[in-house]
Amino acid sequence: MWSATSATLLLAGCDSRESGGSTASFKSLDITGADYGRHLDLPDFNGRERHLGDFAGKLVVVFFGYTQCPDVCPTTLAALRETQQLLGADGDRLVGVFVTVDPQRDTAALLKDYVGSFNPDWVALRGSPDQIAAAAREFKVFYRKVPGPTETSYTMDHTAASYVIDTRGRIRLYVRHNTPPQELAADLRVLLAQGG
Repeated sequence: MWSATSATLLLAGCDSRESGGSTASFKSLDITGADYGRHLDLPDFNGRERHLGDFAGKLVVVFFGYTQCPDVCPTTLAALRETQQLLGADGDRLVGVFVTVDPQRDTAALLKDYVGSFNPDWVALRGSPDQIAAAAREFKVFYRKVPGPTETSYTMDHTAASYVIDTRGRIRLYVRHNTPPQELAADLRVLLAQGG
């Protein structure tokens, strides 16, 4: 199903190439030069304010989700873990950054355990509802609460894609949900070879 966000992402990818962006061939959508995803300023599960600049020299895969997500979030994080393993020695140059869209239920302790179950070196971010909304706007991420039978049994609809930030802090790739780890690993190798 196409949305305005999908169309915007496709256009952003086209515009970036026309304006001197990347000429590499990626399996994921190349959004090099996009005017979003440039900032991410949220506290981690230890309460420390984190920024994209903290990860200079590493490839960063940013994903917005929530711990009670029944399928998209755990499969995305499991695929990212497999991608990291496929990178071999370069795997330590990749960091996953999980941003909760459900700060009401996703406590710092819960986020630490959840993300840590995939990789204890990855980072989980949370903040106030306003801070999360600002981060989501910066990455053009959609999310909304879907009421359940009780006040605490709601679910969250959210963008199911990930974003790759290169080693210089530039947004480069829009990774669709269910991208095979082998394909993402190949894309990440290209970025590393480019020095980005």
